[in-house]
Amino acid sequence: MRLHRLRITAFGPFGGTQEVDFDDLSAAGLFLLHGPTGAGKTSVLDAVCFALYGSVPGARQGGSLRSDHAAAGVRTEVALELSVAGRRLEVTRQPPWERAKKRGTGTTTEKAQSHLREYDAPAGSWKDLSRSHQEIGEEVTQLLGMSREQFCQVVLLPQGDFARFLRADAEARGKLLGRLFDTRRFAAVEQRLAELRRAAETRVRAGDTELLADAHRMQQAAGEIVELPLPGLDPGDPGLAGSVLEWAAVARGTARERHTVAHCAQQAAESAQAAADRALDDVRDVARLQRRHAEATERAARLEESSADHDEVRTRMERGRKAEAVGPALDVRDTTEAEHRRATDAETRTRARLPEEFADSGASGLATAARRAAEELGGLESARRAERRLTDAAAERDALDRQERADEDVLHEADGWLSGWEANRADLRTRIETAQEANTHAEQLAVRREPAQARLAAARLRDRLARDTDDAHALVLTAREAAVDAQAHWLDLKELRLKGIAAELAAGLVDGQACAVCGATEHPAPARKVEGHVDRQAEEAALAAHRRADERRAEAERRLGVSREALAAATAEAGDTPTELLAEQFAELERRYSAARDAASGLHAAREALDRAEREHDRRLAAQQEAARRVASRASARDALDRERASLEDELTQARGAAASVSARAAQLERQAALLGEAADAARVADDTARRLKDADARLADAAFRAGFDTPAAAAAALLDDDAHRALQRRLDARQQEEAAVRSVLAEPDTAAAAGRPAVDLAAAEQAAVAAVRRVRDTASARDAAARRCAELDRLSLRASAAVRRLGPLREEYDRVARLATLTAGTSADNERRMRLESYVLAARLEQVAAAATARLQRMSSGRYTLVHSDDRAGRGRSGLGLHVVDAWTGRERDTATLSGGETFFASLALALGLADVVTDEAGGVRLDTLFIDEGFGSLDDQTLDEVLDVLDSLRERDRSVGIVSHVADLRRRIHAQLEVVKGRSGSIVRQRSGD
Repeated sequence: MRLHRLRITAFGPFGGTQEVDFDDLSAAGLFLLHGPTGAGKTSVLDAVCFALYGSVPGARQGGSLRSDHAAAGVRTEVALELSVAGRRLEVTRQPPWERAKKRGTGTTTEKAQSHLREYDAPAGSWKDLSRSHQEIGEEVTQLLGMSREQFCQVVLLPQGDFARFLRADAEARGKLLGRLFDTRRFAAVEQRLAELRRAAETRVRAGDTELLADAHRMQQAAGEIVELPLPGLDPGDPGLAGSVLEWAAVARGTARERHTVAHCAQQAAESAQAAADRALDDVRDVARLQRRHAEATERAARLEESSADHDEVRTRMERGRKAEAVGPALDVRDTTEAEHRRATDAETRTRARLPEEFADSGASGLATAARRAAEELGGLESARRAERRLTDAAAERDALDRQERADEDVLHEADGWLSGWEANRADLRTRIETAQEANTHAEQLAVRREPAQARLAAARLRDRLARDTDDAHALVLTAREAAVDAQAHWLDLKELRLKGIAAELAAGLVDGQACAVCGATEHPAPARKVEGHVDRQAEEAALAAHRRADERRAEAERRLGVSREALAAATAEAGDTPTELLAEQFAELERRYSAARDAASGLHAAREALDRAEREHDRRLAAQQEAARRVASRASARDALDRERASLEDELTQARGAAASVSARAAQLERQAALLGEAADAARVADDTARRLKDADARLADAAFRAGFDTPAAAAAALLDDDAHRALQRRLDARQQEEAAVRSVLAEPDTAAAAGRPAVDLAAAEQAAVAAVRRVRDTASARDAAARRCAELDRLSLRASAAVRRLGPLREEYDRVARLATLTAGTSADNERRMRLESYVLAARLEQVAAAATARLQRMSSGRYTLVHSDDRAGRGRSGLGLHVVDAWTGRERDTATLSGGETFFASLALALGLADVVTDEAGGVRLDTLFIDEGFGSLDDQTLDEVLDVLDSLRERDRSVGIVSHVADLRRRIHAQLEVVKGRSGSIVRQRSGD
């Protein structure tokens, strides 16, 4: 993959459009990307990553990609032209953009846009491939063969990450390597085996639990017949199945023995019960016959005692049959008498409601008076109509009076309101003019308000930056003193070490081996370390402290420069005016602006009030004219109503007579006619019922004499109703049946013979039979329980045997999966180094990385250092991701965390380059012609820097280019091809210089 051209618009710190020609920079092989802190060096690399993958590196995700310096109408865009896999492509991406609406106010958000083109060399033009985010992402990932995380680690080499990688533990290394080499499938294998193991274990335990549950059910079914306890094993324990089956066999044998004993006991109880039942039947027959004879004797005695009552009932029955001939005449007489009483009562009630003048009138006189009242009532209909019209006329006259008063109120109110109309209209127009003037004044003040507010904010920032600058200057002085002291301390220790270097070299002398200085193999008087001797570690610690102090000094000076630049900018905007005076001026301006806004806020309300007043004026003027017209037309109507009322009153005075009104007179006549008609009808009915009652008395006396009764009352007393007649007949029939039944029982031979025998003991025979039944029931229950126990134990035993057969393959599967799961998880005894499967794969990758990194590390360290992979155990007994460095000067192997700052840099650089090679091979061997290395060169001395640059220069073989991102000033002299990022108040810009 080779980068050709990058175009950035409104992205990060770049407010405008900036272009980077990587072909020009890559011509020299090495090029430098530099600039002050915060200028946007990293943003150039972010733009490359965003163009390819649609997102920036992980540590910088989540923020806005749009530049704060960009103009409102300029959209953020990144376009990258590159060659990969023999194809020349151009990727253009635009993140989501919030812009002002084309119509109306507010903003709208446009969606992200992507565009992929390919250069067609034969045609000499670009052709579109896709505008889909997903398709472009898949195409780029497939061509590069790397994910975004791998690209950021391989192409954008972050030195700080690999320095931490050298000092990290196995777990942290595993996380980084896992992201780069995508070993998730091996971790998935571990997880899947662990899941299979848990699932198999769950199935085995579930089977054992079910088997133990069946064993407990068998124990519960067996009860106390088995003295042998259940085996005390838990689910998963070996031997559980055999123990359960053995116990089940013992329980089944014992249960069958108990069932045989219960069967024999039941047969004996059933024989005893049959004998007891036969004896009870014999005793019951004799007792029944004896009881039957005694009852018949008692019934015969009771019949003899009730013979007198029987004769009286027969006499009453005979008199009742004779009185039945008189019954119809009695019924007619009672009915006629009841009708006559009702008619007489009705006549009395109706006559009581009549006037006294009709008290003695007969039925014909009452009917005549009712006809006269009805005729007079018919003559009042015309008077009724006149009375209703008089009421309507009075209502109309009242309505005219109410309308008269309402119109007078309308005229009075309209006159009063219209009299003040001119003054009210002038006042409203004055309010509108005043509000318009205030609105104009508020607009003028608003123009002055924003600059004043910005100047006040700049003044406050100026004051704060002045304080920050003073604090930064004090920190610079302190850092400079500390750096000078640290340098002096390091030089002193270095001088002391040089003085005692002979003793340090003598410490490594061995008899028989050549001296590194003189070559002698004998060492008769080696130098000795004196008190206060300074070794190499102390000198390196002092040098590291000196470098840290110098870095703090440089950082303090940089912060002081930044503060001074910001202070100068704030002072240029705010001027020299004190902040307090600016605050007072802005407060006064704000007060005047608020007052003008408040006064102008009533403009709309005043205009609406004037519109409402004008509409009200038109409405009241029209109402005044309409009310005057109605008053003029109402006088003639009032006179006509007065004349009509006088005529109607004369007519009604003659018609109502002494009554209060015609309606009252008509109601009086209606009630009188109705009462007279009702009284006449009641009188006629009373006369008719009196005649029919006299005829009924004569017929009743004749019927009683013919039936043999002295008076009608005697016949009525002897008459029986249906219920009484049926009751007497039932008594006669019941006595006849009872006499026949008693004679039949006393004549039976068996009953007479049983009566001559002694009394039997029925209770004793019944108790014996009940005891026999109880014994049969108890023995049957015992036999049924024994049979159920046998059946339940047989069923549960078959179920347990089937469960044992099913558990066999499950146990074998669990043992096999458990061995594999513990082996891949590193917890098996067969896994001597306790290395997980994923760690094993990563260890192989780490071994490849270490081998690839060593080729460059030896060159950068002049053959001193070699990176090796270690399988030693570390942390929780695991191993596989150890990384050591072999020092050729001492011949010792030590952990990479013990490297110094400069050694850590070129070791991490070698590791990054080696990792890039391995990841590239892993990704399918995609050639990477453009690499970037980020920072870390400031910790190198001149000689080491030359060696590192030689290694980087070797990367140019086969037309490969390397970009270095660094602040080191010496690199600007060594590397001629440069891309400088310059920051300013309106955003950053790039300046490109070729290597010529």
